[in-house]
Amino acid sequence: MTNNDGAKTLNVALVVYTIVVWVYGLCFFFIPGVLVKISGGNPVDSGWLRWSGGILIAFGIGALLVRRNPAKQGIFVLSISLGTLLSGLALLYSWIVHEYSAGMWFIAVATIVVLVVSALLWWGRQKAKAIL
Repeated sequence: MTNNDGAKTLNVALVVYTIVVWVYGLCFFFIPGVLVKISGGNPVDSGWLRWSGGILIAFGIGALLVRRNPAKQGIFVLSISLGTLLSGLALLYSWIVHEYSAGMWFIAVATIVVLVVSALLWWGRQKAKAIL
């Protein structure tokens, strides 16, 4: 394996991560009420979701910047890898103990998507370790 192969794997992981965080981030930021309604969950004040949308959008921008020049960006990649892992585990826990008011499909999709993105990031991080 060359450094280029590791960078390509990390690149794919960062693109997938960016797409996922932008989809959730833009929805939470601009249309949180619609997202809650689609999920079938209990109403929630939009402010509780909008701030997280802003954070997700910012992380997506950060991932694109790292994608352009991944050298020495290991701390950021580790941070988003941990973030997706912890988020996925939190969603999985909520799913298992039925700690949600939305439709099961909504939390199941979010759990699976976040854990798959986490696995991609950890794999990309491992393959690109030489440049990070």
